Amino acid sequence: MPEILVVDDEPGIRELMSEILQEEGYEVRLAENGSAARAALEDKVPDLVLLDIWMPDVDGVTLLKEWKMQGRLTMPVVMMSGHGTVHTAVEATRLGAFDYLEKPVAYKQLLETVKKAIDARPSRPKVSGDLSELGAGESIKRLTHRLTLAASAGLPVMLLGESATGVEVVARFLTPGGATLTVIEDPGDLADRPAELLAQAKGGMILVPEVETLTQMQQKGLVLLVSRRSEFGVRIAVTCMGAPADLLASGDLIQELYDQFLHAVVELPSLRDRREDIPGLAERMLEDACVRLLRPPRKLTGEALTVLSACDWRGNLAELESAMSRLALEDGEGEIGQDTVREMLGAGQAETARAGIELMIDLPLKEARDAFEKAYLEALLIECGWGMSRAAERAGLDRTNLYRKVKQLGIEQPGKGK
Repeated sequence: MPEILVVDDEPGIRELMSEILQEEGYEVRLAENGSAARAALEDKVPDLVLLDIWMPDVDGVTLLKEWKMQGRLTMPVVMMSGHGTVHTAVEATRLGAFDYLEKPVAYKQLLETVKKAIDARPSRPKVSGDLSELGAGESIKRLTHRLTLAASAGLPVMLLGESATGVEVVARFLTPGGATLTVIEDPGDLADRPAELLAQAKGGMILVPEVETLTQMQQKGLVLLVSRRSEFGVRIAVTCMGAPADLLASGDLIQELYDQFLHAVVELPSLRDRREDIPGLAERMLEDACVRLLRPPRKLTGEALTVLSACDWRGNLAELESAMSRLALEDGEGEIGQDTVREMLGAGQAETARAGIELMIDLPLKEARDAFEKAYLEALLIECGWGMSRAAERAGLDRTNLYRKVKQLGIEQPGKGK
Protein backbone atom coordinates (compact mmCIF):
# COMPACT_ATOMS: atom_id res chain seq x y z
CA MET A 1 0.00 0.00 0.00
CA PRO A 2 1.09 3.62 -0.50
CA GLU A 3 2.98 5.21 2.39
CA ILE A 4 2.11 8.68 3.68
CA LEU A 5 4.34 10.91 5.81
CA VAL A 6 2.33 13.21 8.10
CA VAL A 7 4.33 16.23 9.32
CA ASP A 8 2.63 18.31 12.03
CA ASP A 9 3.77 19.74 15.37
CA GLU A 10 0.40 19.05 17.05
CA PRO A 11 0.28 15.48 18.48
CA GLY A 12 -3.51 15.32 18.36
CA ILE A 13 -3.65 16.12 14.65
CA ARG A 14 -0.87 13.63 13.84
CA GLU A 15 -2.61 10.82 15.67
CA LEU A 16 -6.05 11.60 14.24
CA MET A 17 -4.76 11.68 10.66
CA SER A 18 -2.80 8.49 11.26
CA GLU A 19 -5.92 6.66 12.46
CA ILE A 20 -8.03 7.90 9.54
CA LEU A 21 -5.45 7.03 6.90
CA GLN A 22 -4.59 3.63 8.38
CA GLU A 23 -8.29 2.72 8.42
CA GLU A 24 -8.30 3.41 4.67
CA GLY A 25 -5.40 1.00 4.21
CA TYR A 26 -2.50 3.44 3.93
CA GLU A 27 0.82 3.00 5.70
CA VAL A 28 1.61 6.06 7.82
CA ARG A 29 4.78 7.57 9.29
CA LEU A 30 4.74 10.58 11.59
CA ALA A 31 7.11 13.53 12.03
CA GLU A 32 6.65 16.17 14.72
CA ASN A 33 8.67 18.97 13.07
CA GLY A 34 10.83 19.95 10.10
CA SER A 35 13.97 18.26 11.40
CA ALA A 36 12.11 14.97 11.84
CA ALA A 37 10.65 15.36 8.34
CA ARG A 38 14.15 15.77 6.88
CA ALA A 39 15.32 12.63 8.69
CA ALA A 40 12.25 10.67 7.54
CA LEU A 41 12.89 11.63 3.91
CA GLU A 42 16.55 10.57 4.23
CA ASP A 43 15.44 7.18 5.55
CA LYS A 44 12.80 6.49 2.91
CA VAL A 45 10.92 8.52 0.29
CA PRO A 46 7.15 8.25 0.94
CA ASP A 47 4.42 8.20 -1.70
CA LEU A 48 2.86 11.39 -0.28
CA VAL A 49 3.70 14.05 2.31
CA LEU A 50 1.05 15.93 4.29
CA LEU A 51 3.05 18.95 5.44
CA ASP A 52 2.03 21.51 8.04
CA ILE A 53 3.12 25.07 7.28
CA TRP A 54 3.49 26.51 10.79
CA MET A 55 6.05 24.55 12.81
CA PRO A 56 8.43 25.78 15.54
CA ASP A 57 11.80 24.85 13.99
CA VAL A 58 11.27 25.38 10.26
CA ASP A 59 8.07 26.28 8.39
CA GLY A 60 6.62 23.98 5.76
CA VAL A 61 7.08 26.43 2.88
CA THR A 62 10.81 26.69 3.63
CA LEU A 63 11.01 22.90 3.74
CA LEU A 64 9.17 22.69 0.41
CA LYS A 65 11.61 25.20 -1.13
CA GLU A 66 14.53 23.18 0.22
CA TRP A 67 13.24 19.93 -1.28
CA LYS A 68 12.59 21.58 -4.62
CA MET A 69 16.07 23.13 -4.75
CA GLN A 70 17.61 19.73 -3.95
CA GLY A 71 15.56 17.99 -6.64
CA ARG A 72 13.77 15.91 -4.00
CA LEU A 73 10.16 16.62 -4.96
CA THR A 74 9.72 13.15 -6.43
CA MET A 75 6.53 12.67 -4.39
CA PRO A 76 3.40 14.87 -4.15
CA VAL A 77 3.24 17.24 -1.17
CA VAL A 78 -0.05 18.54 0.25
CA MET A 79 0.35 21.60 2.47
CA MET A 80 -1.80 22.12 5.59
CA SER A 81 -2.44 25.20 7.73
CA GLY A 82 -4.92 26.53 10.25
CA HIS A 83 -4.05 30.10 9.27
CA GLY A 84 -4.40 29.80 5.52
CA THR A 85 -4.34 32.68 3.09
CA VAL A 86 -4.74 32.79 -0.66
CA HIS A 87 -1.17 34.08 -0.95
CA THR A 88 0.22 31.11 1.00
CA ALA A 89 -1.74 28.63 -1.10
CA VAL A 90 -0.56 30.22 -4.34
CA GLU A 91 3.06 30.32 -3.13
CA ALA A 92 2.97 26.66 -2.07
CA THR A 93 1.50 25.61 -5.43
CA ARG A 94 4.09 27.66 -7.31
CA LEU A 95 6.85 25.86 -5.40
CA GLY A 96 5.49 22.47 -6.42
CA ALA A 97 2.90 21.52 -3.80
CA PHE A 98 0.15 19.29 -5.17
CA ASP A 99 -2.63 20.92 -3.15
CA TYR A 100 -3.43 22.97 -0.06
CA LEU A 101 -5.74 22.06 2.86
CA GLU A 102 -7.05 24.33 5.61
CA LYS A 103 -7.25 22.94 9.15
CA PRO A 104 -9.35 21.57 10.63
CA VAL A 105 -9.39 19.32 7.59
CA ALA A 106 -12.75 17.72 6.82
CA TYR A 107 -12.69 13.90 6.79
CA LYS A 108 -14.07 13.59 3.25
CA GLN A 109 -11.83 16.34 1.85
CA LEU A 110 -8.74 14.72 3.36
CA LEU A 111 -9.44 11.34 1.80
CA GLU A 112 -10.36 12.81 -1.59
CA THR A 113 -7.21 14.95 -1.72
CA VAL A 114 -5.00 12.04 -0.61
CA LYS A 115 -6.46 9.75 -3.28
CA LYS A 116 -5.97 12.36 -6.03
CA ALA A 117 -2.37 13.01 -4.93
CA ILE A 118 -1.53 9.31 -4.74
CA ASP A 119 -3.02 8.68 -8.19
CA ALA A 120 -1.07 11.62 -9.65
CA ARG A 121 2.33 10.74 -8.15
CA PRO A 122 5.14 10.31 -10.70
CA SER A 123 6.64 6.88 -11.26
CA ARG A 124 9.66 6.26 -9.05
CA PRO A 125 13.08 6.13 -10.68
CA LYS A 126 14.41 2.58 -10.54
CA VAL A 127 17.86 1.05 -10.40
CA SER A 128 19.18 -1.72 -12.64
CA GLY A 129 19.83 -5.14 -11.13
CA ASP A 130 22.02 -5.33 -8.05
CA LEU A 131 25.61 -4.91 -6.85
CA SER A 132 26.40 -8.61 -6.43
CA GLU A 133 29.34 -8.12 -8.81
CA LEU A 134 31.01 -6.21 -5.96
CA GLY A 135 30.20 -8.74 -3.23
CA ALA A 136 27.45 -9.81 -0.85
CA GLY A 137 28.65 -8.58 2.55
CA GLU A 138 27.06 -6.03 4.86
CA SER A 139 29.04 -3.14 3.33
CA ILE A 140 27.60 -3.84 -0.12
CA LYS A 141 24.09 -4.24 1.33
CA ARG A 142 24.39 -0.82 2.98
CA LEU A 143 25.76 0.63 -0.25
CA THR A 144 22.84 -0.81 -2.21
CA HIS A 145 20.35 0.68 0.26
CA ARG A 146 21.98 4.13 0.18
CA LEU A 147 22.12 4.24 -3.63
CA THR A 148 18.53 3.04 -3.96
CA LEU A 149 17.38 5.84 -1.65
CA ALA A 150 19.32 8.42 -3.66
CA ALA A 151 17.87 7.12 -6.94
CA SER A 152 14.29 7.08 -5.63
CA ALA A 153 14.72 10.67 -4.42
CA GLY A 154 16.07 11.74 -7.82
CA LEU A 155 19.28 13.06 -6.30
CA PRO A 156 22.61 13.55 -8.08
CA VAL A 157 25.16 11.27 -6.40
CA MET A 158 28.76 11.93 -5.36
CA LEU A 159 30.75 8.68 -5.11
CA LEU A 160 33.69 8.90 -2.71
CA GLY A 161 36.54 6.42 -2.62
CA GLU A 162 39.68 5.04 -4.17
CA SER A 163 39.93 3.98 -7.79
CA ALA A 164 38.96 0.44 -8.78
CA THR A 165 36.36 0.17 -6.01
CA GLY A 166 33.58 -0.44 -8.53
CA VAL A 167 32.55 3.01 -9.76
CA GLU A 168 31.33 1.81 -13.15
CA VAL A 169 29.43 -1.10 -11.57
CA VAL A 170 27.68 1.43 -9.34
CA ALA A 171 27.03 3.74 -12.29
CA ARG A 172 25.44 0.88 -14.25
CA PHE A 173 23.34 0.09 -11.17
CA LEU A 174 22.08 3.69 -11.11
CA THR A 175 21.38 3.72 -14.86
CA PRO A 176 17.68 3.12 -15.68
CA GLY A 177 17.08 -0.27 -17.27
CA GLY A 178 17.76 -0.25 -21.02
CA ALA A 179 19.21 3.29 -20.92
CA THR A 180 22.74 4.44 -21.81
CA LEU A 181 25.59 5.19 -19.41
CA THR A 182 27.67 8.15 -20.64
CA VAL A 183 31.11 8.60 -19.06
CA ILE A 184 32.55 12.10 -19.56
CA GLU A 185 36.01 11.45 -21.01
CA ASP A 186 36.76 15.07 -21.96
CA PRO A 187 35.99 17.45 -19.05
CA GLY A 188 36.11 20.37 -21.50
CA ASP A 189 32.71 19.25 -22.80
CA LEU A 190 31.16 20.25 -19.47
CA ALA A 191 32.12 23.89 -20.05
CA ASP A 192 31.69 23.95 -23.83
CA ARG A 193 28.50 22.00 -24.49
CA PRO A 194 26.58 21.00 -21.33
CA ALA A 195 23.16 21.20 -22.99
CA GLU A 196 24.35 18.94 -25.81
CA LEU A 197 25.56 16.37 -23.26
CA LEU A 198 22.13 16.35 -21.63
CA ALA A 199 20.38 15.87 -24.97
CA GLN A 200 22.69 13.00 -25.93
CA ALA A 201 22.19 11.26 -22.57
CA LYS A 202 18.40 11.78 -22.47
CA GLY A 203 16.74 9.18 -20.25
CA GLY A 204 20.08 7.74 -19.19
CA MET A 205 22.99 8.30 -16.86
CA ILE A 206 26.00 10.66 -16.90
CA LEU A 207 29.15 9.81 -14.91
CA VAL A 208 31.77 12.52 -14.33
CA PRO A 209 35.10 11.15 -12.98
CA GLU A 210 37.29 12.99 -10.44
CA VAL A 211 35.17 16.10 -10.05
CA GLU A 212 37.80 17.77 -7.86
CA THR A 213 40.16 18.06 -10.87
CA LEU A 214 37.67 20.09 -12.94
CA THR A 215 38.30 23.77 -13.58
CA GLN A 216 35.83 26.31 -12.19
CA MET A 217 34.24 26.73 -15.64
CA GLN A 218 33.87 22.97 -15.99
CA GLN A 219 32.32 22.77 -12.52
CA LYS A 220 29.86 25.52 -13.44
CA GLY A 221 28.92 23.53 -16.54
CA LEU A 222 28.34 20.51 -14.31
CA VAL A 223 26.09 22.63 -12.06
CA LEU A 224 24.04 23.45 -15.17
CA LEU A 225 23.80 19.73 -16.01
CA VAL A 226 22.56 18.94 -12.51
CA SER A 227 20.05 21.79 -12.41
CA ARG A 228 18.51 20.79 -15.76
CA ARG A 229 18.70 17.00 -15.36
CA SER A 230 14.95 16.56 -14.77
CA GLU A 231 14.13 18.21 -18.13
CA PHE A 232 15.95 15.39 -19.92
CA GLY A 233 15.23 12.58 -17.44
CA VAL A 234 18.97 12.21 -16.81
CA ARG A 235 20.66 10.91 -13.68
CA ILE A 236 24.07 12.27 -12.73
CA ALA A 237 26.89 10.86 -10.62
CA VAL A 238 30.41 12.12 -10.02
CA THR A 239 33.45 10.55 -8.40
CA CYS A 240 35.63 12.30 -5.86
CA MET A 241 38.87 11.26 -4.13
CA GLY A 242 38.76 13.71 -1.22
CA ALA A 243 36.32 14.85 1.46
CA PRO A 244 33.91 17.38 -0.15
CA ALA A 245 34.14 19.80 2.80
CA ASP A 246 37.96 19.82 2.57
CA LEU A 247 37.84 20.39 -1.19
CA LEU A 248 35.39 23.26 -0.70
CA ALA A 249 37.69 24.83 1.90
CA SER A 250 40.73 24.48 -0.37
CA GLY A 251 38.93 26.01 -3.35
CA ASP A 252 39.02 22.81 -5.42
CA LEU A 253 35.22 22.59 -5.31
CA ILE A 254 32.92 25.56 -5.93
CA GLN A 255 30.08 26.23 -3.48
CA GLU A 256 27.29 25.70 -6.05
CA LEU A 257 28.56 22.22 -6.90
CA TYR A 258 29.08 21.32 -3.25
CA ASP A 259 25.48 22.31 -2.50
CA GLN A 260 24.08 20.22 -5.38
CA PHE A 261 25.68 16.97 -4.16
CA LEU A 262 25.56 17.58 -0.40
CA HIS A 263 22.58 15.29 0.23
CA ALA A 264 23.78 12.19 -1.62
CA VAL A 265 27.44 11.64 -0.82
CA VAL A 266 28.03 7.88 -0.93
CA GLU A 267 31.31 6.22 0.03
CA LEU A 268 32.50 3.16 -1.92
CA PRO A 269 34.30 0.86 0.53
CA SER A 270 37.78 -0.41 -0.37
CA LEU A 271 38.51 -4.15 -0.40
CA ARG A 272 40.50 -3.92 2.84
CA ASP A 273 37.39 -2.46 4.49
CA ARG A 274 35.21 -5.39 3.39
CA ARG A 275 37.46 -8.42 3.59
CA GLU A 276 34.43 -10.72 3.90
CA ASP A 277 33.84 -10.21 0.16
CA ILE A 278 37.36 -11.13 -0.97
CA PRO A 279 36.93 -14.96 -1.04
CA GLY A 280 33.82 -14.82 -3.23
CA LEU A 281 35.33 -12.20 -5.53
CA ALA A 282 38.60 -14.12 -5.85
CA GLU A 283 36.83 -17.38 -6.73
CA ARG A 284 34.70 -15.68 -9.38
CA MET A 285 37.64 -13.74 -10.85
CA LEU A 286 39.76 -16.89 -11.01
CA GLU A 287 36.96 -18.77 -12.78
CA ASP A 288 36.55 -15.90 -15.28
CA ALA A 289 40.31 -15.70 -15.84
CA CYS A 290 40.58 -19.43 -16.59
CA VAL A 291 37.85 -19.10 -19.23
CA ARG A 292 39.32 -15.90 -20.69
CA LEU A 293 42.88 -17.27 -20.85
CA LEU A 294 41.79 -20.72 -22.11
CA ARG A 295 43.17 -22.44 -19.02
CA PRO A 296 41.72 -25.50 -17.25
CA PRO A 297 39.39 -24.57 -14.39
CA ARG A 298 41.10 -24.14 -10.99
CA LYS A 299 39.86 -23.69 -7.44
CA LEU A 300 41.38 -22.01 -4.38
CA THR A 301 41.72 -23.86 -1.08
CA GLY A 302 40.29 -22.38 2.08
CA GLU A 303 43.80 -21.58 3.32
CA ALA A 304 44.61 -19.81 0.04
CA LEU A 305 41.45 -17.71 0.37
CA THR A 306 42.46 -16.80 3.92
CA VAL A 307 45.84 -15.54 2.64
CA LEU A 308 44.12 -13.46 -0.04
CA SER A 309 41.67 -12.01 2.49
CA ALA A 310 44.56 -10.86 4.68
CA CYS A 311 46.08 -8.74 1.88
CA ASP A 312 45.35 -5.00 1.75
CA TRP A 313 44.82 -4.86 -2.05
CA ARG A 314 45.71 -1.18 -2.41
CA GLY A 315 44.74 -1.46 -6.07
CA ASN A 316 41.34 -2.85 -5.01
CA LEU A 317 39.34 -4.83 -7.60
CA ALA A 318 41.86 -4.21 -10.39
CA GLU A 319 44.76 -5.57 -8.36
CA LEU A 320 42.80 -8.62 -7.18
CA GLU A 321 41.72 -9.38 -10.73
CA SER A 322 45.31 -9.09 -11.95
CA ALA A 323 46.43 -11.52 -9.24
CA MET A 324 43.73 -14.05 -10.22
CA SER A 325 44.87 -13.82 -13.85
CA ARG A 326 48.42 -14.66 -12.76
CA LEU A 327 47.16 -17.64 -10.76
CA ALA A 328 45.17 -18.87 -13.75
CA LEU A 329 48.43 -19.03 -15.71
CA GLU A 330 50.20 -21.12 -13.03
CA ASP A 331 51.21 -24.61 -14.08
CA GLY A 332 49.49 -27.55 -12.46
CA GLU A 333 46.02 -28.94 -11.93
CA GLY A 334 43.49 -29.13 -9.13
CA GLU A 335 43.23 -26.75 -6.22
CA ILE A 336 45.59 -23.82 -5.73
CA GLY A 337 47.01 -23.81 -2.22
CA GLN A 338 48.28 -21.08 0.09
CA ASP A 339 51.95 -21.70 -0.79
CA THR A 340 51.29 -20.96 -4.46
CA VAL A 341 49.37 -17.83 -3.52
CA ARG A 342 52.10 -16.61 -1.18
CA GLU A 343 54.73 -17.27 -3.83
CA MET A 344 52.69 -15.41 -6.45
CA LEU A 345 52.20 -12.42 -4.17
CA GLY A 346 55.89 -12.34 -3.22
CA ALA A 347 57.00 -12.80 -6.82
CA GLY A 348 54.98 -9.79 -7.88
CA GLN A 349 56.89 -7.59 -5.46
CA ALA A 350 60.23 -9.13 -6.41
CA GLU A 351 59.60 -8.60 -10.11
CA THR A 352 58.85 -4.93 -9.48
CA ALA A 353 62.13 -4.54 -7.61
CA ARG A 354 64.12 -6.30 -10.34
CA ALA A 355 62.40 -4.17 -12.97
CA GLY A 356 63.67 -1.16 -11.05
CA ILE A 357 67.33 -2.23 -10.95
CA GLU A 358 68.53 -5.58 -12.32
CA LEU A 359 66.62 -5.55 -15.57
CA MET A 360 67.85 -2.03 -16.33
CA ILE A 361 71.59 -2.69 -16.05
CA ASP A 362 71.98 -3.73 -19.69
CA LEU A 363 69.87 -0.87 -21.06
CA PRO A 364 71.08 2.47 -22.47
CA LEU A 365 70.53 5.33 -20.03
CA LYS A 366 67.42 6.75 -21.74
CA GLU A 367 65.71 3.34 -21.93
CA ALA A 368 66.71 2.57 -18.34
CA ARG A 369 65.23 5.89 -17.24
CA ASP A 370 61.95 5.10 -19.06
CA ALA A 371 61.88 1.60 -17.54
CA PHE A 372 62.44 3.01 -14.06
CA GLU A 373 59.74 5.66 -14.53
CA LYS A 374 57.29 3.02 -15.70
CA ALA A 375 58.06 0.69 -12.77
CA TYR A 376 57.92 3.61 -10.32
CA LEU A 377 54.63 5.01 -11.64
CA GLU A 378 52.98 1.57 -11.83
CA ALA A 379 53.93 0.88 -8.20
CA LEU A 380 52.81 4.35 -7.12
CA LEU A 381 49.46 4.07 -8.90
CA ILE A 382 48.78 0.71 -7.26
CA GLU A 383 49.68 2.20 -3.87
CA CYS A 384 47.27 5.09 -4.54
CA GLY A 385 44.46 2.82 -5.75
CA TRP A 386 44.96 4.11 -9.32
CA GLY A 387 43.81 7.56 -8.26
CA MET A 388 45.50 10.03 -10.60
CA SER A 389 45.16 13.04 -8.34
CA ARG A 390 46.66 11.33 -5.31
CA ALA A 391 49.48 9.77 -7.36
CA ALA A 392 50.29 13.11 -8.99
CA GLU A 393 50.58 14.74 -5.57
CA ARG A 394 52.85 11.95 -4.29
CA ALA A 395 55.05 12.13 -7.41
CA GLY A 396 55.32 15.91 -7.32
CA LEU A 397 53.70 16.24 -10.76
CA ASP A 398 50.59 18.03 -11.88
CA ARG A 399 47.80 15.75 -13.00
CA THR A 400 48.12 16.64 -16.68
CA ASN A 401 51.84 15.70 -16.76
CA LEU A 402 51.09 12.42 -14.98
CA TYR A 403 48.42 11.53 -17.54
CA ARG A 404 50.86 12.31 -20.33
CA LYS A 405 53.61 10.14 -18.82
CA VAL A 406 51.21 7.25 -18.17
CA LYS A 407 50.05 7.34 -21.79
CA GLN A 408 53.58 7.77 -23.13
CA LEU A 409 54.92 4.80 -21.11
CA GLY A 410 51.97 2.56 -22.01
CA ILE A 411 50.85 2.07 -18.42
CA GLU A 412 47.36 0.56 -18.18
CA GLN A 413 45.25 -0.16 -15.14
CA PRO A 414 44.53 -3.93 -14.89
CA GLY A 415 40.88 -4.73 -15.52
CA LYS A 416 39.95 -1.11 -16.27
CA GLY A 417 36.32 -0.70 -17.26
CA LYS A 418 35.18 -3.91 -15.60
